[in-house]
Amino acid sequence: MTILLLLIVVAIVGWVILARNGLVAQKHQVGNAWRQIDVQLKRRHDLIPNLVASVKGAMQHERDTLERVIAARNQAIAAQQGGNVGSTAAAEAQLGGALGKLLAVVEAYPDLKANANVAALQEELASTENKIGFARQLYNDTATQYNIRQQQFPANLVAGLAGASPVDLWEIEDAGERSNPAVDLTLSPPAR
Repeated sequence: MTILLLLIVVAIVGWVILARNGLVAQKHQVGNAWRQIDVQLKRRHDLIPNLVASVKGAMQHERDTLERVIAARNQAIAAQQGGNVGSTAAAEAQLGGALGKLLAVVEAYPDLKANANVAALQEELASTENKIGFARQLYNDTATQYNIRQQQFPANLVAGLAGASPVDLWEIEDAGERSNPAVDLTLSPPAR
């Protein structure tokens, strides 16, 4: 009888250890996924001053656009250092909008479109945006698995021992970023 009781206690203790270690491991995976976003955001933030410097001379009368991009970049860097997913996502969405406006303005300048440095920086930014998207997807997938595991029985019984608490997902909050673009594939001019 005592051997059976001892085996039950050992099994319960073993399960608690395994469940706690699993939650701790997933918590670290979420942290690593966040750091992957962080790396790509830093890369994006580092490219922006180079792009602005490359177009600044040709876009003197577009100074307001350039200043908005730099201000949005600085705000995104500050939000990123805070480590809060929601404020970082909001600041990055604002930066993405400012960058989009800058790139649209660049398209209006034939000399800039033909400039090899500007083209290379635009390509780097596009590549970085893709990497940011993949990093956000990895983060959300990892965070979702972690949040689910914390709530599933019986792991939820030891979630407190593991210091587990739900983590925020990277969500799109900007309505403009969430809306579908209008695509018109007709070759005829719009009716008036």
